[in-house]
Amino acid sequence: MQKRKRYASIDKKECVACGSCIKICPLAAITVPKGIHAEVNRNQCIGCGKCLKSCPASVIEIVDEVMHKEDISYEKQTKKVV
Repeated sequence: MQKRKRYASIDKKECVACGSCIKICPLAAITVPKGIHAEVNRNQCIGCGKCLKSCPASVIEIVDEVMHKEDISYEKQTKKVV
């Protein structure tokens, strides 16, 4: 049995905190605390990729995590959708 979780990940060092990802996120899973850089709430994010497509700095990627319950291991794949 495996459990899959997709979520957006933002490169905090390169984020310009423009807010375009916040405006387009359908679940309000992205915030810009202290106006420095955007952060994703992994529990809310569904990995739809709308933020990735809206980011003018191209600093967002979609992470696809697969957890295998049998051996308690997990595999993480990062995808940059264009």
